[in-house]
Amino acid sequence: MEKKSLRTAYGEALVEMGKTNPDIVVLEADLGKSTMSCLFKDAYPERYFEMGIAEQSMASTAAGLALSGKVPFYSTFAVFAFGRAYDQIRCGIAIPNANVKICGSSCGFSDFGDGKTHQSIEDANVMRMIPHMIVLNPCDAVETRKMMRAMAAYDGPVYIRINRNDLPVYTAEEGDYEIGRMSRIVAGADLVIFATGSMVWKSVEAAELLKAEGISAEVVNVSTLKPLAKEEILKYVAGKKAIVTAEEATKLGGLGSAIAELLIGEIALPFERVGVDDAFGTSAHSYAELLETYGLTERHIAAAAKKALKR
Repeated sequence: MEKKSLRTAYGEALVEMGKTNPDIVVLEADLGKSTMSCLFKDAYPERYFEMGIAEQSMASTAAGLALSGKVPFYSTFAVFAFGRAYDQIRCGIAIPNANVKICGSSCGFSDFGDGKTHQSIEDANVMRMIPHMIVLNPCDAVETRKMMRAMAAYDGPVYIRINRNDLPVYTAEEGDYEIGRMSRIVAGADLVIFATGSMVWKSVEAAELLKAEGISAEVVNVSTLKPLAKEEILKYVAGKKAIVTAEEATKLGGLGSAIAELLIGEIALPFERVGVDDAFGTSAHSYAELLETYGLTERHIAAAAKKALKR
């Protein structure tokens, strides 16, 4: 399938929204050419603020801009976006419910060459725990652009995590993104795979592997990690024999845990989680190498599905 850059989609969406909304401002922590916020800088230099390697100051400045009526988007690598500025996000953005949009770029293992210090597998999990914070995880470039418009329209703090690599496009161009809604990518009758971010791609490939063995797997894109709608989950679980979740993140406090929490007392089905066990990342020659090392390939998802069905 055609692959497109989520980072470029992020930058282009900022430029597009900046044309009609003069209140949108963009802040960056010395990584604009990686996050692609540099596209906004080229278009609207007077509304672009280079904060340097000072994520705490960037978060606080964004909060001040929001409280003065602006719509600030700030970006940096995901590991720094939440890790270096956690206190400022919690106290300066989330507690006052400030209208700040945070982009955690190069999330998961997508920054494969820089190792565990730059690979963020816990960012969305941590941000989910912060009251008032919306957490989004797009599966492709088209969904990223739609999400950006929804983020700008939403009044309150939002976190979006962006994969560094080009990913296959599954989202249709028409229609708008609705925060909290899930979408079916592949229809299936035997089990449901709830996938998020890059794992939507791998789950679609897993569904093809399972189909070859006579197993019908439904793939659902969970691109809103918070709020997570119980009615949406129950809709896709109905009539299925098993549940699998797939995420490029630590299992602890992630998508699998969140869905399991919502289903307690509602339904009892075999349940398997595909994600990262209690470990940090490492340097590698390629993104694919890390997905294989940490059990995040289509083969691993298909194996989890068959394991769940056997139970």
